[in-house]
Amino acid sequence: MSPGANVDPAALRRKVAWRVLPFVFLIYIIAYLDRANAGFAKLKMQSDLGFSEEVFGAGFGIFFIGYLLLEIPGALLVERWSARKWFARILISWGLVSALTAFARTPLQFYIARFLLGVAEAGFFPGIIVYFTHWFLNVDRARALSGLVMAVPFSLALGAPVSSQLLRIDGLGLKGWQWMFVLEGLPAVAIGALTLFYLTDRPRDAKWLRPEERDFLEIALRQEAEAKETTGKISVWEALKLRNVWLLALGIFATNTGGYAMTFWLPTTVKNLSGGSDEAALLYSMLFYCAGLVGVYVAGYSSDRTGDRKWHCVGAQWLTALFIAGSTLPSQSFPLVMGWLFCTGLVAYAWPPPFWALPTTTLTASAAAVSIGCVNMAGNFAGYLGNHATGWLRGHGYGDRPCLLFLAGCFALGGILVSFVSVPSLPLPSSAARAVPITTPNPSVS
Repeated sequence: MSPGANVDPAALRRKVAWRVLPFVFLIYIIAYLDRANAGFAKLKMQSDLGFSEEVFGAGFGIFFIGYLLLEIPGALLVERWSARKWFARILISWGLVSALTAFARTPLQFYIARFLLGVAEAGFFPGIIVYFTHWFLNVDRARALSGLVMAVPFSLALGAPVSSQLLRIDGLGLKGWQWMFVLEGLPAVAIGALTLFYLTDRPRDAKWLRPEERDFLEIALRQEAEAKETTGKISVWEALKLRNVWLLALGIFATNTGGYAMTFWLPTTVKNLSGGSDEAALLYSMLFYCAGLVGVYVAGYSSDRTGDRKWHCVGAQWLTALFIAGSTLPSQSFPLVMGWLFCTGLVAYAWPPPFWALPTTTLTASAAAVSIGCVNMAGNFAGYLGNHATGWLRGHGYGDRPCLLFLAGCFALGGILVSFVSVPSLPLPSSAARAVPITTPNPSVS
């Protein structure tokens, strides 16, 4: 009897999705909130500490320099060692560092805290991308990634009103922004400890699967890996010579130069445009991120349904550029500007799910791990450049309009570069695999 004789593939894929995705989703919510909450805290820190726009730009950006250090090692550790142990280490260390950011008093202390936060979190995202290749077939991977990427706008949509309330707290000698760092950092430590007991490295280790389900999934994943080997086996170092790797790296570099700056500077931009309070700026920002939730889900679903990765990514990048540019048209009322920004939110987070499915579609396991690390390194270096450049522009008297046009140009250039990526045809999944797509858990109830 074959290993899959008593296995319902659709039920198995749902079981895997519901076990893996909600927990990864929770982890990434905490990760992104701890990474980006400095943008929320800025609204109060600036008056308390007297930091300039350039100081914040450098502080926002220096996180990504620390993050760069363990990108490739982090991806390889997940592939060759243990995702469970590696992710637990990351969570505990970044939670502690994030909480300690509350006690920064000088620009240098702020820079050190942000740099150490980047070092602590390094390797998490590329590690997750590799981890998904241990559980999801290529046909499902973009939607599984959308479940992860959905955590970005979700964490920011949740973090905006929560942070708004935390900024009001004053007590025990701490300001509201300090309480925000502490109370949003410590949950990562608790989840890190839970990770050691909950997360499973590979299907063969999953006691929550029946033996025949473990065998079926292992065989299906191995067969897909072998099919990719037949398209041309490449070594780790050969992967670094591939044209596609460099196009993807440059594409995400351009896109994230605008994308990360938009994430960190959006509350400041909205406050300037609206002329309202800090709390109102955070609530308006929440609408932007709520729109992002819709875009992420639709992009992952559509990309899996059609099998297209590249043009879903490129289309979202170009539409983001168009909508940002629209928000800069002169003589517009604030509600109209927010309309443009709401449309921006719909597409600004829609490109990563199909984008991150591209490397694992064409490369062997180790080559994909290294390539993902390299591509993400480029994306995170862009986080430094984009934030530093935006802080410099604002510090030298440039207003919101030129800063927004700079971001739009970054997205447009990223789309142009990704449009040149060559996507070879791979063996199609079996009819059973195509018949019932994976069901991504709803993050609002996970």
